[in-house]
Amino acid sequence: MAKHIIFMALLLLSLQHIPVKISAEFALHSNPNPIEFIKEECGSTRYPALCIQCLSNYSTTIQKSPWNLAQIALSISLSRALYVSSFVSKLLTRKGMKPIVFRATKDCVDNIGNAVNQLTSSIKELEGMKRPMNDQDFLWHVSNVQTWVSSALTDQTTCLDGFSGSATDGYAKVAIKSRVSYCAQVTSNALALVNRFAATHA
Repeated sequence: MAKHIIFMALLLLSLQHIPVKISAEFALHSNPNPIEFIKEECGSTRYPALCIQCLSNYSTTIQKSPWNLAQIALSISLSRALYVSSFVSKLLTRKGMKPIVFRATKDCVDNIGNAVNQLTSSIKELEGMKRPMNDQDFLWHVSNVQTWVSSALTDQTTCLDGFSGSATDGYAKVAIKSRVSYCAQVTSNALALVNRFAATHA
């Protein structure tokens, strides 16, 4: 467990600046005001204000590329999931936790761990889509990304479901729900932007 937490922490630190290369293939054209592009694309998400807040700092990299936008959104989602995974794992070491809360917290660690794996796979898959490919290959790869990001969102929601009863009330519930809810919102936005990117090839 300790090695797992250290690994996640190192990976989280490596994502602080989220270096993403601009893909000329998916860049529509030079945009003098990429912030407007981000606002327009974020309008398709469930949490547009959060979407704009998260992505505006990367406007010079995003420009007007749906691919760059989706890739950065997924990277942000992964960084949040890694943070949540580390935080919830540390909660398991707290003494005096009620058995029902301990079980819900342990299940949440597993769920968020699965989400981390799904998001990591989706980023790698999308990265490979920079190369030219035919329609059939594009649809295959983008479908994989959509499936994995959707599964990550389901895992995060499942974690929240574990704390739905009043028997789990307390610090752990409040702390976990606030962080996982934020992470789920970021992931939901990322999925919407992946879907927008998929639509550019239609």
